[in-house]
Amino acid sequence: MPGALLEWYDRNARLLPWRISPADRRKGVWPDPYRVWLSEIMLQQTTVAAVGPYFAEFTSIWPQVQDLAAADLDDVLRAWAGLGYYARARNLHRCAKHVTDEHDGRFPESEAGLMALPGVGPYTASAIAAIAFDRSAVVVDGNVERVISRVFNIETPLPDSKPEIKKAAASLTLTSRPGDYAQAVMDLGATICTPRRPACGICPWMADCAARRIGEPEALPKKKPKTAKPTRLGVAYLCCDAAGRVLLQRRPEKGLLGGMFGLPGTTWTEASPTADALRLAEPLDAEWRELGVEARHTFTHFHLRLSLRGAVVAEPPSRDGDLWASRDELYDQALPTLMKKALSLGLQAMDA
Repeated sequence: MPGALLEWYDRNARLLPWRISPADRRKGVWPDPYRVWLSEIMLQQTTVAAVGPYFAEFTSIWPQVQDLAAADLDDVLRAWAGLGYYARARNLHRCAKHVTDEHDGRFPESEAGLMALPGVGPYTASAIAAIAFDRSAVVVDGNVERVISRVFNIETPLPDSKPEIKKAAASLTLTSRPGDYAQAVMDLGATICTPRRPACGICPWMADCAARRIGEPEALPKKKPKTAKPTRLGVAYLCCDAAGRVLLQRRPEKGLLGGMFGLPGTTWTEASPTADALRLAEPLDAEWRELGVEARHTFTHFHLRLSLRGAVVAEPPSRDGDLWASRDELYDQALPTLMKKALSLGLQAMDA
């Protein structure tokens, strides 16, 4: 089975900016571990199509891990803005510093060594070990889970089936060309063994796939029913000064959107903020008014409805931690997508 897959991969490997082709790998050309690591961090919870432009920008600005380590965190967050899951960007910067300072700019080659790096978990460690260093590692991402579930007809629903899937995947993992094999299984899931309407007729594992023999490949992998996402509510404060500058504040390092700039506001809870909570969240004394607009955003575990209140102050106080940005400078800051939505809606309402 693995041999048939590698033959297919040699002909059909996706061309990705962080990848070395199987033909070049056979010639002894190996990928830069920095680029492999960067791509794997970016691809967490994100599609290949979305990652492409970000990867190109990052590697253009910071071509080596030492360059990223020397970068200002705000610049990294600014370049990351829009990819979401911002803890990844903070860990990315921490990891670059760690590799530079503790490993002389060289990534560890073993899974254990890689897992000791900030922000690198079991999957990422196995992927880097296999792809960058050709170590025989069992690499299981979402695409591989789908392929293995179908080939072995694993009916246990995810996530309970993960140990069973990994054991089955390990039985196929090669000691020869493990990096190509890991990428081949991922490509198979991304292009042939797709969630809906898999192209079984051209799959190199067609004859060996138990789910295909049964006739229901699309029924796998099974998943536990999703619980409904709760909706949380909050209020954000849009304050402008006489010159039109907007008040931004940095969010706490820990927590959702940690370390990013945004509008000050209340915490986000399933109940509407109380009058006391609204008063405590006001960033300064001003004549606040409801703007009648609401920024809506969906995170992994909840939906958010963020109402906007606005005010104009003649002379803003000078305080540590406050950033007053002109409208031309606003979107140059490290702003998450939610805050960009809120600013756009709020400023339109303020100008109306």
